Amino acid sequence: MELMLSEYYGIDWLAMILTFSAIYFIGNRNRIGLILMMVGNICWATVGFQAESTAMILANAAFLMMNIRAVYKWSSPDTEGA
Repeated sequence: MELMLSEYYGIDWLAMILTFSAIYFIGNRNRIGLILMMVGNICWATVGFQAESTAMILANAAFLMMNIRAVYKWSSPDTEGA
């Protein structure tokens, strides 16, 4: 079976690998997962531009913002207990 690169130049495959890897690391409470997820979000948004999918672009921009927030929250001490 031959692995075919699509019209997205393999960015879709890279995004998928990054997303699954990120979920694995986040599940292990490893912050690198957040970074991998952010790179994956950028890749998915790039695929969205190539596919001319406004929904994919906006969704991944929102996911990217949420991941940036998560990095900030994971980096600051828990002062409120919640």
